[in-house]
Amino acid sequence: MAAPAGLPPLVVLAGTTASGKTALSLALAEELRARGVAVEIVSADSRQVYRGMDIGTAKATVQERARVPHHGLDLVDPDQPFSVADYWACAGAALAGIAGRGAVALLVGGTGFYLRSVARGLAVDDLPWDPDVRASVEARLATEGLAALVGELRELAPTRAAAVDLRNPRRVVRAVEIARLRGDAPLPEPRGYGRPVLWLGVQVEPPVLRERIHARARAQFDAGLVEETRALVARFPATLPSFSGIGYAESLALIEGRLTRDHAIAQDARRNIAFARHQATWFRREPDIRWLDATRELPLEEALSATQRYLAV
Repeated sequence: MAAPAGLPPLVVLAGTTASGKTALSLALAEELRARGVAVEIVSADSRQVYRGMDIGTAKATVQERARVPHHGLDLVDPDQPFSVADYWACAGAALAGIAGRGAVALLVGGTGFYLRSVARGLAVDDLPWDPDVRASVEARLATEGLAALVGELRELAPTRAAAVDLRNPRRVVRAVEIARLRGDAPLPEPRGYGRPVLWLGVQVEPPVLRERIHARARAQFDAGLVEETRALVARFPATLPSFSGIGYAESLALIEGRLTRDHAIAQDARRNIAFARHQATWFRREPDIRWLDATRELPLEEALSATQRYLAV
């Protein structure tokens, strides 16, 4: 990803959960392709990398992937570790292929760190790692729980703790590993993408977004989220950090009799609403995002116009 000659034009489509990013990315890609522009989508979602986690992560369906080529999905099993450095490497390989085919890349997702690692060129390979330290951190997570690690992170690296999703076990584990190795030192400076990037953001007015999140939670349970979870925990330990994700934790609680169906759906929605607020806070810190209002309808024309101007330059 370092050589500009090997980089495709890059359009970032960012936004919170349930904001309509997937629908807009598909529509935009198809409109561009109708105008003779080859487009491929690269997912930037930290949960969609897991195989078998389809319904709960709102992953693009097989039919949707047949419409537009997708990358960054189904990369590892739920029991395999996967870091932002792993994502950066996978995305880099995908972008090199897209460039070789003369296509435009749409980087689509709500995982801000993934988006930033690619589109701003975070030097994730410069961050320290140590297998023994990682094993120690993972062991503490298993024995003492996430709250203990969050407390350690806040003590070792309060600045970093303020920027990490403290509800995400994998992010906290990695942050504690880095903090043990380098304290609260700032992250390496971004290197840049290597060519201009168009940042588009999809936003929805909060009351409407909350309604969408509630409706999607119920729709996912109706579509078989509990059955998907049951099939996964038959193959993998239910204690894996990946099963703490929104939707799967609630489905597991329903399977184990700790929540009723209605309470599981309500808790799923509450957690997603809180997650959307966290995402919105992250994206407010990102410069140069052109925000598109998707409250009432898909902002396809505005996205298409901005993309065409970017490609013309």
